[in-house]
Amino acid sequence: MKMTQATGGLKLAGHCCRALAEKKAEDLRVLDVSATSSITDFLVLATGTSEPHLRALRTELERALAAVHTRLVGRETGEASGWMVVDAFDVMVHLFTPEQRRHYALESLWKDARDIPVARLLAEPKRRPAAAGKRAKRVQGAGQKP
Repeated sequence: MKMTQATGGLKLAGHCCRALAEKKAEDLRVLDVSATSSITDFLVLATGTSEPHLRALRTELERALAAVHTRLVGRETGEASGWMVVDAFDVMVHLFTPEQRRHYALESLWKDARDIPVARLLAEPKRRPAAAGKRAKRVQGAGQKP
């Protein structure tokens, strides 16, 4: 995996976490499985309180992914199964009811994965103040001759 792929996948995982947190997803976890998985780089795990909550989480997630022009590879939304999966290639999101989260215990299945601190991902991306200042200087001097 190239560094740019990891960075892009991690940014996308953060974007997914922010969308899910806005809809009150519980127990958010992000696992870096890039070293052990051939199908994705990051797993995002979240718990919803009920089937309607899972549907609301999925809808918000798909809306957020569309807003950043991310193509979905697939999704599995079995009716009343308590488990929904949204596959965005570099990031695979699993949405569970509490019972199904305990039953499938994906954290145990991927115990060799690196746990990414969700609090860091939930923080808004920081803007570079220095770049904005340079741009403003260029714009001011754009009409002047040397």
